[in-house]
Amino acid sequence: QVQLVESGGGLVQAGGSLRLSCAASRTIFSLNTMGWYRQAPGKQRELVAAITGGGSINYADSVKGRFTISRDGAKNTVYLQMNSLKPEDTAVYYCKARQGWTDYWGQGTQVTVSS
Repeated sequence: QVQLVESGGGLVQAGGSLRLSCAASRTIFSLNTMGWYRQAPGKQRELVAAITGGGSINYADSVKGRFTISRDGAKNTVYLQMNSLKPEDTAVYYCKARQGWTDYWGQGTQVTVSS
């Protein structure tokens, strides 16, 4: 079992920045992958960014150059630094961890970008 707790969402103007945090209940290096997903109203949940246990990273095309995923092993926390935010980034952001064939999800944190 892995518990994930997200924080850092909020309301920001277009062009602004936010940093999301996802604290895991166990060492993140024991997990295959950790990632951030988002779901906007009426849309499917989509991958934003992910990092593997070995440190490989991938981003959705829509956030490349604006968002950065990183991790702190000492704190068992993964971050998502979001810069140059756009109204279309508005969504509930979820943290996900994969261990073996099992996915664990956080409760989500709302990000709202006003124009």
